[in-house]
Amino acid sequence: MREPKRPVNRIASQAVTRRDVLGAAASLAGGTALASQAAISAAAASSDNLPPHIPDWQTKPGGEVMSPPYGAPSQFEASVVRRERSGGSPYPTKQAAVSLTPLQDLHGVITPNGLHYERHHAGVPTIDPQEHRLIIHGMVERPMIFTMDDIVRFPSVSRIHFLECSGNTQNWGKPAPELTVQDTHGLLSCCEWTGTWLKTILGEIGVKPEAKWMLAEGADAAAMTRSIPIEKVFDDAIVAYAQNGERLRPEQGYPVRLLLPGYEGNASVKWLRRLKFGDAPWQTREETSKYSWIMPDGTIRQFNFIMEAKSVITFPSGGRKLDAQGFHEISGLAWSGRGKIARVEVSTDGGASWADAALQEPVLSKCLTRFRLPWRWSGAPALLSSRATDESGSVQPTREALLKERDARSYYHYNAIQSWSVAASGVVANAG
Repeated sequence: MREPKRPVNRIASQAVTRRDVLGAAASLAGGTALASQAAISAAAASSDNLPPHIPDWQTKPGGEVMSPPYGAPSQFEASVVRRERSGGSPYPTKQAAVSLTPLQDLHGVITPNGLHYERHHAGVPTIDPQEHRLIIHGMVERPMIFTMDDIVRFPSVSRIHFLECSGNTQNWGKPAPELTVQDTHGLLSCCEWTGTWLKTILGEIGVKPEAKWMLAEGADAAAMTRSIPIEKVFDDAIVAYAQNGERLRPEQGYPVRLLLPGYEGNASVKWLRRLKFGDAPWQTREETSKYSWIMPDGTIRQFNFIMEAKSVITFPSGGRKLDAQGFHEISGLAWSGRGKIARVEVSTDGGASWADAALQEPVLSKCLTRFRLPWRWSGAPALLSSRATDESGSVQPTREALLKERDARSYYHYNAIQSWSVAASGVVANAG
């Protein structure tokens, strides 16, 4: 069989050959560098578990099946966990706080349930699903109250979508070099969500024509409430009760949540208990004092729901170190609330030149897309960046371009190009 043609890498004449790619098979765990033969020999001499010896774990039976009954990662992956941003939590209590997804340690596009980021305003409630109810009222023909049994009886739907906090990525000011991609972009995850279309449930209710907005309220102590445009409600809103094949985790809204693909995470209200229809937005705390933009002229812009085209390189990224020159695969994630990712470009010279990265299939709408680009590091300092374009034509802006459109005090919806600096020592740092 003839070998298919490979895409041309046009970055700074650093072409990667087939031999480079095949040589990557000798990479150390984590893919951070090519291991030298001398290093392999030294390691073999110091351990009886390395070739040509038979490893210890091959000489005796392993652990019992179903111990523990709910599976857990290997003990050697104990560092792959959610955590707060480096430097400590900016929140006064553990009830109003966040935990960040370790994007640098993940593969593909699906986030395991136990690593999905968290954002809470009043802690995680413990809700008995047998006593939980979903109330739908307001400008409707037939106000109704649904049990969880009622909800799961509706025809189900499963969709893979990203969820991103609108406060994700705070590079409005001078970048902090020590921050990792978990710090800068960790309020981002992607899962398969299962539930029922909200419009299917509303078919039993009968929404009145004069209703233009829907109020969604959660059952947490903050009574999280957001006003949602009626167009989104009847487009792709999901009443979700499962995540990646199992029921929602408590921190993700158990027993039921609203899922609004492509919208800022705060609008996908967790622990959903009430939907009210009306002819105007309710001007809640979350859309007045919070989740609004400050514009350059000092005005305030509300209801900025859609998460715009964005991408980030996850390897190599801040906190890593390249231990050897030669072949490395640059890899990262791209996403857009407007639909599918159409293109991702990567630069290794601070934007002087760009090359198209390969997009890993499947490329889905309002979903994370994994991109990859082969790269040969010469040992010289480098500046790595990625730039996403979505199917609507929206292109991820530079920080300078974003600041022409938004005041630096906007806080929310930062989607500018992210860069990582690679020093001659191989140390990778946040370059904003």
